[in-house]
Amino acid sequence: MAKTKRIPIAERYKAVLDYFRENVGPQQSELLFRNPYELLVAVILSAQCTDKRVNAVTPAFFDAFPIVDTLALASPEEVFPYIKSVTYPNSKAKNLVAMAKKMVRDFNGEIPATQEELMSLPGVGRKTANVVMSVLYNKPVIAVDTHVFRVARRLGLSRGNTPFAVEKDLERHIKPSDRPIAHHWLLLHGRYICTARAPKCTECPIAEWCKEHSGN
Repeated sequence: MAKTKRIPIAERYKAVLDYFRENVGPQQSELLFRNPYELLVAVILSAQCTDKRVNAVTPAFFDAFPIVDTLALASPEEVFPYIKSVTYPNSKAKNLVAMAKKMVRDFNGEIPATQEELMSLPGVGRKTANVVMSVLYNKPVIAVDTHVFRVARRLGLSRGNTPFAVEKDLERHIKPSDRPIAHHWLLLHGRYICTARAPKCTECPIAEWCKEHSGN
């Protein structure tokens, strides 16, 4: 039996990104927000939770805590009822209040623009920091959540075993100007086509370039 010809990594990246660029185009976060503060809160709440669930709770949350200063004056016990239906509401309530207090104290209530400063905020890990940097400041970073991690490995864009390793592989092969939009392309592809369970391979428009599906 003839061996399947392996697709060179540069060719694989080009084919995948060209498809998204030509057929999907500009995309943005499915989280609903009106300003930087609301984005940061929404991304913190979205950890291991669906955007749909986050969008369901944030309107009432932002009515109660419309700016970071009001959140900084609240207690976790006051925040909890507004987010009790998201994952890990107790820890997220504590982190949100602590995040707001630190922002007011150390950053004059402004969302910091560097990864190091963002990750100094309670509840903000590398993925959350990269989302904020990408969406708010158009920084050339790629946030690797569970969807991006899964899709990148299945497609053969990365062999990395950790989100950080996948992030570095993606940044190595995707030019800086494409990184913010590439994050959304891969994320949405994972959310709706390349799902964790029962991926829709027969519907996938880039299946021929997928290492897991085609073996190439």
